[in-house]
Amino acid sequence: MANEIKRIGVGARMSEAVCCNGIVWLAGQVGNPGDSVEAQTRTCLAEVDRILAEAGTDKTRILSTQIWLADISTFAEMNKVWDAWVPAGHTPARATGEAKLATPDYKVEVIVTAALK
Repeated sequence: MANEIKRIGVGARMSEAVCCNGIVWLAGQVGNPGDSVEAQTRTCLAEVDRILAEAGTDKTRILSTQIWLADISTFAEMNKVWDAWVPAGHTPARATGEAKLATPDYKVEVIVTAALK
């Protein structure tokens, strides 16, 4: 069925991801509270990899990414990790902004939309 909805990591408040019509939308991924921006970014991106694999796709199929930083002055620290992770030739459309996150211990949140294989 073309409009079938598949939910991954279903919880009481939200799912880790939702797949429909060849697209997967991931919930915002955060790192370990209190870790550095670089460490939190690595954790976020590892979770993105894990969830995309569970959905049946990978980071070469990412269409768009939103990255929220608690402090935009950490942009270069986050990008250091991002640039090493994102596959050359497969960079998605991306926006990065500053936002107050769910807790002051979170420094970065990554939200991804990808095409399924």
